[in-house]
Amino acid sequence: MLAASEFTGENMNSVNKTLYIPLYGKAFVSQKGLFLEDKKAKEIWEAEGFSLRGKAKSKWLAYYTGIRSVVFDEWLKQQRVVTPDAVVIHIGCGLDSRIIRVGAENQRWYDVDFSAVIEERKRYYTETDSYKMIAGDVRDSSWLTEIKENKTAIVVMEGVSMYLTIEEMQGLTRNLCAHFERLALLVDTYTSFAAKMSKRRNPINEVGVIEVYGIEDPRIYQSESLLYVQEHTMIPQKYINELQGFERFIFAKLYAGSFSKKLYRLLEYKKQ
Repeated sequence: MLAASEFTGENMNSVNKTLYIPLYGKAFVSQKGLFLEDKKAKEIWEAEGFSLRGKAKSKWLAYYTGIRSVVFDEWLKQQRVVTPDAVVIHIGCGLDSRIIRVGAENQRWYDVDFSAVIEERKRYYTETDSYKMIAGDVRDSSWLTEIKENKTAIVVMEGVSMYLTIEEMQGLTRNLCAHFERLALLVDTYTSFAAKMSKRRNPINEVGVIEVYGIEDPRIYQSESLLYVQEHTMIPQKYINELQGFERFIFAKLYAGSFSKKLYRLLEYKKQ
């Protein structure tokens, strides 16, 4: 088991602190040699892991966050092949090393998060001519002024939409569409049922988050410019198969069965 220091993220509010949950998950599965290799997550966690407790340190949740991350990585790699000239925007980047995992260090890339998160992130990542970190609140459009490119963008939002109201998400997608001529977006969402359940049974409660949001119809984020394309499989069978015996059985029931599909969705949108 990975050790955790007593680092408490004093400058973080409760939503910001949720970034330590996927960080731990990616470090945990990387140490076990499952799903993805994330040396940076291990490095950061071993340096000063946030003191997670309870469900937030569940191995089942770690497996889930590890698989979710690699699914996002795979989609991003595919989009880069289709639109190699696109800029990449990772909204709600936290301390994630996606740019390293997908091998895009030389592609124009923007990692976006709240100022306290970016301040923490800069302790571990260095900006280059092609890689920038933007401190901002995605609920307004001011952060987009730091991105000079306006042709094509690939946008990933992993573990973010559930902290935004429907109106805030609609505002964000409108702002993105106003800035870019073409756009591909992958976002994971809660269902309304998951949002209700989260008030009592979600690991994010361990870091003080009590208000989250869900949707039922993916088309609610559509606009005249942005169209819903398809739903993706959140937990592909090939990754479940990396687990063994009892763990594989339990994980498949908890996170990949019919019950989980009532909670989580992975949605793709495009502006052509």
